[in-house]
Amino acid sequence: MNPDRPDRVTFRKRPQQERSIQRVDVILSVAARLIAEKGVSAMKMTELAAVAGIPIGSVYQYFPDKAAIVGALLDRHSRLIQQKVGEAFATVTSLDHAIDLVCGMIDWYYHEFRSDPAYLGVWLGTDIDRDILKLNIAHSNRVAEIFLGSIRPFLPAESRIDLAARTQLFSHLIGASVRFAIMSDDEMALRMLHEWKQVIRTTLLAEPEN
Repeated sequence: MNPDRPDRVTFRKRPQQERSIQRVDVILSVAARLIAEKGVSAMKMTELAAVAGIPIGSVYQYFPDKAAIVGALLDRHSRLIQQKVGEAFATVTSLDHAIDLVCGMIDWYYHEFRSDPAYLGVWLGTDIDRDILKLNIAHSNRVAEIFLGSIRPFLPAESRIDLAARTQLFSHLIGASVRFAIMSDDEMALRMLHEWKQVIRTTLLAEPEN
């Protein structure tokens, strides 16, 4: 067992053959739809199996419980975000450029998931399950590592910023602020994100005063 990923949020059996992969895709697609409609707490494994047209035993063959399904959906979203962040920050040419990219990523993040209620439902599910929350934190920390790796070559040698701590903090806050914006009406969401980007430009790489 991976201590950072408990068995209950992990595939019980990973699909290998094409038919099994397709079956798991159906399970996850239906789960995403049900979560979008009613939230993680209200989704039942029996209902999921019935809507998917798959025997309940086959669902449990791959997923030990609902948390594992939420974990798999979170993994999908996390991989998409990490891939996008990695591609964007591979092009960093200066610290100012890195900050511009952070602000651009906030806009992408918001627009990409604004029309994806399943993502919002999965994220809200992280707050009611400690193991899923840990997965989300690990994802946020990985995004911070990607950003930190991209700016290291441009940092002044005399910098006193605790960058590991600060980038992890900002990575988490950026994710939380975007998800809060997604839950708001579009006009207010854009205003809030504009203000948040001003805060980032001022503070993300600001040297400590003492």
